[in-house]
Amino acid sequence: MEDDPSATHHPYRYTAACPQCGQPSGQAPYHKGLLKAWANATGPKTAEGKAATARNLDGHPTPEEAKRTRFNAMKHGMNAETAQYFPAKPDGYPTCASCDVDRDYCRNQPACVRQTQLFMVTHAAFEQRNPKHLMPIMASMQASITAIIQQILQTIIADGVKLETPAWAISREGDVVLGEYRDLATGDLHRIMEVKAHPLLKPLQEFLSRNNLSLADMGMTPRVIEQEEQKLGRLQQGDGPPTMSLEDYAAKQAESMAALRVLAERANARKQADPVLVEYQQQNGGGQ
Repeated sequence: MEDDPSATHHPYRYTAACPQCGQPSGQAPYHKGLLKAWANATGPKTAEGKAATARNLDGHPTPEEAKRTRFNAMKHGMNAETAQYFPAKPDGYPTCASCDVDRDYCRNQPACVRQTQLFMVTHAAFEQRNPKHLMPIMASMQASITAIIQQILQTIIADGVKLETPAWAISREGDVVLGEYRDLATGDLHRIMEVKAHPLLKPLQEFLSRNNLSLADMGMTPRVIEQEEQKLGRLQQGDGPPTMSLEDYAAKQAESMAALRVLAERANARKQADPVLVEYQQQNGGGQ
């Protein structure tokens, strides 16, 4: 910190060592601009000006501003809460290599910005019981799992589904002895090989089953296809099991129409025999 008589808005000039090269570096221009803006900032001085400024607060905070204030308070609270779990460590996390947050800014934060955002979104989703907040995160996670499954498949295809390793043992003298035998008929020396399934097959099966990517989940097994074909031509009510076939439904509809015809004939007969209606027709010449 040095005296700076040329600056009318601030009496000192600041320098510090550059974190990249270690050479002395002056204060950033935007820092100087902020100091000048603060020095030249003036508020109302008269009673009328102060009253006009006070009236600017009428009707505030609005409901939207209250929500924003609550969000900001929660954001700062989340930073303070997660600082002990995810402290700001530039280049200290696997995601730091592709992170676009400035390293100098990150060093001055109490917590990792990206980890804090993830914490806040998850916290808000569970607090509001709204899983839509987690859709981008779950989409990225599912895409990553699919990429991992593809890499596992490519590795298994390249290496083969089985791995052969020579059988070996350690002798009493501490030497490694390979398992070999000689064919008595031909005299050829054969090495004993241990055959094991590829170690990535089990993780691949777990990934497929937990993400509903098996053939049964996708409806590609013969049994599932046969069951789907049996459901064709059958009516289904809601999410329940099939209730009746199309033939049974058509027969039931025909019976209902026949019963409706009988009911209509009975209603017409009762109408013709209604004494009030008969008297009305006679009075108006309808009964002659």
